[in-house]
Amino acid sequence: MTATVLIVDDSASVRQQVGMALKQSGFQIVEASDGQLGASRIAQGGIDCVICDVNMPNMNGIEMVQKVKSDPKNAGLPIVMLTTEGSKEMIAQAKAAGAKGWIVKPFKAELLIAAVEKLVSVPA
Repeated sequence: MTATVLIVDDSASVRQQVGMALKQSGFQIVEASDGQLGASRIAQGGIDCVICDVNMPNMNGIEMVQKVKSDPKNAGLPIVMLTTEGSKEMIAQAKAAGAKGWIVKPFKAELLIAAVEKLVSVPA
């Protein structure tokens, strides 16, 4: 079964870039343009992994992780932050909220794909 990855970023070009890289590796892609929409999409179910920006309007990425992880059914949902932020404080906040990984933009597609493959059980 193909894993479905939700990409949450307010930049359409970043969503497109991440989506193309993951599609080429066989993942299904769903997109959301902010944390509120991302949390709503996760609540609908069927998401295996989330790639999420930090700085977004309406609800930032860390707030989204906190909201999503507050629901016990999402406790095991892997979330990777993909952002221009690299501060130790911000990384610590994201991990405390429940994020499983942190990738700084600009990113290498191979690194992103490897992180997602590690977090979801996709047969090679």
